[in-house]
Amino acid sequence: MKVTFLGTGTSQGIPVIGSDHPVCKSEDPKDKRLRVSVLVEVDNHNILIDCGPDFRQQMLTNNVQRIDAILYTHEHSDHTIGLDDIRPYFFRQGDIPVYAHERVMASLRKRFEYIFASENKYPGAPSVQEHIIENKAFPVKGINIIPVNVMHNRVQVFGFRIRDFAYITDAKTIEEEEAEKLKGVDVLVVNALRKEPHHSHFNLQEALEFIKKIGPDKAYLTHISQHMGFHEAVQAELPKNVFLAYDNLQIEI
Repeated sequence: MKVTFLGTGTSQGIPVIGSDHPVCKSEDPKDKRLRVSVLVEVDNHNILIDCGPDFRQQMLTNNVQRIDAILYTHEHSDHTIGLDDIRPYFFRQGDIPVYAHERVMASLRKRFEYIFASENKYPGAPSVQEHIIENKAFPVKGINIIPVNVMHNRVQVFGFRIRDFAYITDAKTIEEEEAEKLKGVDVLVVNALRKEPHHSHFNLQEALEFIKKIGPDKAYLTHISQHMGFHEAVQAELPKNVFLAYDNLQIEI
């Protein structure tokens, strides 16, 4: 399995438009972050988790030739709004399989009515195959996917475990029975917005405590804002098995 971090930033990305924050002015490529998404390559299939506003740029940068499925964590724009840019894949592959909670799919149908339309469809609009998922395991191309329910303040979000890899974003709280689903993973990815507390995201301390509780061999932090600090400085403060993810980082599991 290979995982590519397509984007590791928060909803505004880094640099933030018009910001004078020192991290936004950094010349270190690792401090420049597109909106969060990962590509999981497993059994010769490309599984995309979230399709945000930087999707087109991410696909071009990483020369991704095929998307076999899109898994959505939740409906917020920084995770969903790139759906129109699946058009080149649709033209080559046909309808793209999309997996999401019913609430998230309803949001997509509303925002992208022309994609989901069954009649009088606009010529050139892409199409998708809808797959409604609940909080139980489901197959994608023969690969078992285990959803992990977390809360983003009051918004329900799905993380996903794929074999020995797990991806959690936009989490603030997680019930014990959901955390148990993560036990035994080799690699855990989890959000860590900044060092200061936040009402809907893990901060750095909370993320580190969660990682210690789960006990993966390695952990990577994502959904990072400029307020976390400079990449190299923060990395130097982390435990030896915890890494600050950065855009276009690739790991093998």
